[in-house]
Amino acid sequence: MTLEQTAARLEALGSPTRLQVYRLLVRAGEEGLPVGEIQRHTDVPRSTLSHHLHRLIGVGLVTQERQATTLICRANYQVMNDTLGFLASECCVDAKARPAA
Repeated sequence: MTLEQTAARLEALGSPTRLQVYRLLVRAGEEGLPVGEIQRHTDVPRSTLSHHLHRLIGVGLVTQERQATTLICRANYQVMNDTLGFLASECCVDAKARPAA
């Protein structure tokens, strides 16, 4: 994972609407949610929701699958974990050791 990939993913989550949609999908689990269900939970107009979903799909945070006439959206947990891990793995690596008292 690169710094640029991480920045793009965090930027995509920087919109309150996209963050709300993403949290909804994370909570939904592996089954995901149909786009219509996401729209009902968020009250975001369909055309606007489509734009937000495409941003999340574009950076890999969300996947979409067509089942007959329904689009199912799912959080990509591997990408989520990679993104969070990229930040967590750097935690305190440059901290100076404190002298013993």
